[in-house]
Amino acid sequence: MKPPVFAYHRPDTVEEALALLAELGGDAKPLAGGQSLIPTMNFRLAQPAALVDLNRLDALAHISESGEGGVFIGAMTRQRAVERSALVGERAPLLAEALPFVAHPQIRNRGTIGGSLAHADPAAELPAVTVALDATFHVRSTGSERRLRAAEFFTGLFAPALEPGELVVAIELPAPAPRTGWAFVEVARRHGDYALAGVAARVMLDGTGRCADARVVLLSVGDGPVVSPGAAAALAGQKPDAAAIRAAAEAVRQEVDPPGDIHASAAYRRHLAAVLTRRALDRAANGAAQRHSGTAAQK
Repeated sequence: MKPPVFAYHRPDTVEEALALLAELGGDAKPLAGGQSLIPTMNFRLAQPAALVDLNRLDALAHISESGEGGVFIGAMTRQRAVERSALVGERAPLLAEALPFVAHPQIRNRGTIGGSLAHADPAAELPAVTVALDATFHVRSTGSERRLRAAEFFTGLFAPALEPGELVVAIELPAPAPRTGWAFVEVARRHGDYALAGVAARVMLDGTGRCADARVVLLSVGDGPVVSPGAAAALAGQKPDAAAIRAAAEAVRQEVDPPGDIHASAAYRRHLAAVLTRRALDRAANGAAQRHSGTAAQK
């Protein structure tokens, strides 16, 4: 299979890339890692008139510290580089935990953080993780720069909140709060396949060991990352014991309305969502309790 004919542009700077996207309008697509765009072009599911290749934009390939202990990741940073980063492991451990579930090493060697997020695939791991971590997306065009919270960025099926001519240039992740635990779990038919369902969970305890904040975000059960307010409400102010976690998982079961397809029925995905929520919250709560004990021991 071959893609349709297209014009090819390879800018050397971010400014040149933004100018090309503004000039070419909706007929152009930015090319980052190409791990999703090129296959869809080969299948003729996408037929852009032009590609703007971002792979010379070294200014967008970096991992650095951000203010107040967070981490700043350039959009063209390869997923494998993020996976192996000690700084990411320290300051965004949920992201580091989730990345090995993304496809295969060969894909992660080419795939970029920004490209995957801008693709906004509802079955992808990274959108759910950035929502769970309350990441901030830095977006630029020729005339403006703006910031979007991850929960605002994913607006629907393969629908990021990007205006024509805009590029994601970086993702900023806040530092993990004290007494916080996290976990990422998913079920796929084979490792590297898209998940039938998955959960990114984060639990923060207060000084008494009760849940001060929780975030449960599911993937592959809706048109984008699905946040469970019911799970957070079930845990709020509670000791995150087995009963509270079961209540949170049941809230997820009641809330989600997943699609069914040839890979899994809607009922099976709903069941998986509840089971995986329980597993993820159990691990996240245990991690938070260990950090709570460590914090208490230091006082």
